[in-house]
Amino acid sequence: MAEARFDEIIHAPMRLRICGLLRHVDRLDFSLLRDSLEVSDATLSKHVKTLTSAGYVSFQKAVSAGRDDARRVMWLSLTRDGRTAFDAHIRALRDIADMPAKG
Repeated sequence: MAEARFDEIIHAPMRLRICGLLRHVDRLDFSLLRDSLEVSDATLSKHVKTLTSAGYVSFQKAVSAGRDDARRVMWLSLTRDGRTAFDAHIRALRDIADMPAKG
């Protein structure tokens, strides 16, 4: 188990939500993630790019059997580093929430 570590990249609200949704699945279709988050393609792409650049998210494009056109489906996954960073970040947030008030 990784120790608690606050992560500025993951902490942004949209990226936190992306990681939270990806954490419990092997992979998720870009369009399903977009619809779940109720954001535009551009907004999701921007945050996925940040997470990908950090090594937290990977993607794979594949032909969709359910389509008549040549468009491809983008599958997103948390990398091992992404899972570790997300779990450590959640632990850090829990530590902050559990701090006793001083006074």
